Amino acid sequence: MAKRTGLGKGLDALIPAGKTSAGEAGGIMQVSLDSIQRNPRQPREKFDAVELENLAASIREHGVIQPLIVSPSKGGAYTLIAGERRLQASRKAGLKTVPVVIRSATDQQLLELALIENVQRADLNPIEEAEAYQNLAKEFRMSHETIASRVGKSRVAVTNTLRLLDASAAVKQALVDGRITEGHARAMLSLSAKAQEHLLNQIINLDLSVRSTEVLARKLSGQRPVAKKKTGRSPNVSDVERKLQSSLGTKVALKHGKRGGTVTIFYYSDEELDSLLEKLT
Repeated sequence: MAKRTGLGKGLDALIPAGKTSAGEAGGIMQVSLDSIQRNPRQPREKFDAVELENLAASIREHGVIQPLIVSPSKGGAYTLIAGERRLQASRKAGLKTVPVVIRSATDQQLLELALIENVQRADLNPIEEAEAYQNLAKEFRMSHETIASRVGKSRVAVTNTLRLLDASAAVKQALVDGRITEGHARAMLSLSAKAQEHLLNQIINLDLSVRSTEVLARKLSGQRPVAKKKTGRSPNVSDVERKLQSSLGTKVALKHGKRGGTVTIFYYSDEELDSLLEKLT
C-alpha cells in the first residue's frame, strides 16, 4: 500500500518554512485541545462516526502519532489548518493536549491547505469539493487553471467539478449520498430542475448507466439523437449506373445491396418506351 504523504509539497509550497514562527521553528509542541478551534474554511462537512470512534480508540492506545498543523490566532488560541479528524478523535479519546506544528497562514491559505489535505485523501464528496473550488475562485479570484495547479488536478477536472453546483438540489443530495455518480449528475445539467428530479428517480429505480442517462437526458431536452452517417456510395455502382444510362439513352437509377439490388429505368413518352423495348428485347 502506498504511504500517505499528508500535505507534503502542498504545505511547504503554500507556507514556506521561513514563515514558521521562530520560537517553534521545525519543532513539535504540545498545546491544549481547548485552545484549538476548527478551521472555519474546512470544506468537509461529513465525517464517518465509526471511523472517528476507531481513530479515537487508536489514539487512546498509541497517542496522536502525526502532529496537527495549526496557525496562531488571537488570545493565545490556534486555528486548525490540517488534522480535523485527529482533532475530533482526540476529543473523543479524552486527551487534554495534542502535538502540533505551528505555521502562520492567511484565510486563503487556510482554505487551500484544508482543501489540498482533503483532496489528496479523497475525503471530500463531489459537492464539498465543488464548493471549495468555488470559494477559491470567488473570494480569492483564482482561475480554474490556478486552482488545478494547487490541488494537483487538470483544469478540465476542476471545471467539471464546479459544473456540479448547477445541478438541482435533489441531484446534488443524491450525489452526496452516493446514490448516483458525477457522470449521472453532469448528464442531467441541461434539464430543468423538475426534469432532473424525474430522471433522477428513473436512474435510482432502474439502476441506469451513465450512457443510458445521457440518452434519456437528450430526449427530455428535445435534442435529436445523433444521426448515423450515411454510408458513401460505391464508385463502382455509380460507374455501372452511368454505363446503363449511356447505353439506354435515358435516366437509370441503380440501388445495390449485399443481397442484390434494383434497377429503375425512366421513360417520358410512349416513343421512348418503344425505343427501350427494342433495345432490351
